[in-house]
Amino acid sequence: MVNLLTGPKGSGKTQQMIEQANAQAKKCNGNVVFIKKTHRDTASVTFDIRTVCMDDFPAIENIDEYIGFLYGMYSSNHDIECVFIDGILKHANISLENIPTFIERLKKISAECGIEFYVSISADKADLSEINSEGCNYLN
Repeated sequence: MVNLLTGPKGSGKTQQMIEQANAQAKKCNGNVVFIKKTHRDTASVTFDIRTVCMDDFPAIENIDEYIGFLYGMYSSNHDIECVFIDGILKHANISLENIPTFIERLKKISAECGIEFYVSISADKADLSEINSEGCNYLN
């Protein structure tokens, strides 16, 4: 399943993602990963969540590389249950135009690996009409 948290920039999505990640870390049997663009605001993520800052991986520049990165994380740790991706439009040249393709690929990883994804997108739900909502859950 891919869970989408949408809304305009500055609407509190990052804080909601952190709160949801912290809650999942308490109830998951496996590992939780929190992926964000920068090291900012990582202190409020609980210590047992693996935090990944994409600024540390500047060579990841497109969807294919980003998906490969996710598969690489899973291949090194099959206990990953939840992956939170905050502010996806700031990562790896992902835009509103190609976000439907990215979401479809996340759905595939979710089905193959049993990972629940949570993705925040700085856009209104109406701007995401191209996304096939089957296999997606809008959190707002």
